[in-house]
Amino acid sequence: MNKALRNRFLYSDSGNNRKSKIQNRSTEPLGLSSGRRLTTKSKIGWAMKNILGLLAIVVVLGCGAMAEAQQAGKVNRIGFLRFGPPPTTYIEGFRQGLRELGYLEGQNITIEYGLARSTEQLPDVAAELVRLKVDVLVASGTPSVLPARNATSTIPVVFVSAIDPVAMGVTASLARPGGNVTGVTAMHADLTGKRLELLKELLPKLSRIVFLVRATSPATAQYVKEAELAARPLGAQLQVLAVRDSSDFEGAFSAARGASALLAVDDAVFTAHRTQIAELALKNRLPTMYGLSEAVEAGGLMAYGPHYGDLYRRAATYVDKILKGRKPADLPVEQPMKFELVINLKTAKQIGLTIPPWMLMRADRVIK
Repeated sequence: MNKALRNRFLYSDSGNNRKSKIQNRSTEPLGLSSGRRLTTKSKIGWAMKNILGLLAIVVVLGCGAMAEAQQAGKVNRIGFLRFGPPPTTYIEGFRQGLRELGYLEGQNITIEYGLARSTEQLPDVAAELVRLKVDVLVASGTPSVLPARNATSTIPVVFVSAIDPVAMGVTASLARPGGNVTGVTAMHADLTGKRLELLKELLPKLSRIVFLVRATSPATAQYVKEAELAARPLGAQLQVLAVRDSSDFEGAFSAARGASALLAVDDAVFTAHRTQIAELALKNRLPTMYGLSEAVEAGGLMAYGPHYGDLYRRAATYVDKILKGRKPADLPVEQPMKFELVINLKTAKQIGLTIPPWMLMRADRVIK
């Protein structure tokens, strides 16, 4: 097996297998009108008709029972492609969604986790999952989307990522994706602008914002365009710092010295190294905004965005629909409708920043 798939794990839940249930229906002879007599010949004919009818019912019920038994006995295989280990909330959200829909790991579903050690390994890991003949391939995070799409044109792909799938050429449209790819996007109109506005409210003298992006991400151009448009009305200079991987973080924060704040894009590479980024931001006393609450839990200052656990829970509904026969081409891409503001008060104190009471009141969660 490919070395890139060393981090593949299987999880199983204990419990009893679900059994198909067929309701037994009693069949009573057809009633005879009073006063009607049957000859011996007609009695035989009547009996034969009823026997044949009963046999037909038995055959129909028997075929239905066999079909249900075969369906109940099928173990569907789901591939999960991602760079690095995903946050626990992602996996638990996905597994919760599957459980709510009646899928139990080790009984009627198996998840093959293909976790690449680098973004360069993702195509190989995707190819390995395809060779395992998974029924659905889940592309977790921006770096996984294109490798998953390029690995197969027949296996349905469900993505969960902070991308514009239309701009990236992954889907034809949000309403009618076309092809074999659909899913849930964390992007929403003005989301980047809202994050910058929150930084401006927190730091009224905001003058230079460092925008941390990944150089090789196919979504970077779109991210930068949105950030530039959002920064202009705030009267703030946007400094774009593009890194290739975690080895570039130290240099990026050195280049960010003197900036008012830093905004990090949602990217699986940054998520995997969220603790390192939070520690560097703390070391440089740089207020940092993220798009996911898991970064704030790791020591980051604040985050504004969708709850990713809920997005992965929603992804499970796509898997369910596809396993029941729906085509990805006909399943619209979902966008988040609910967002949360999370603030780490402990981190704010460590960098000497006072969070206004009104902002703390607006926060959905405050980490102390």
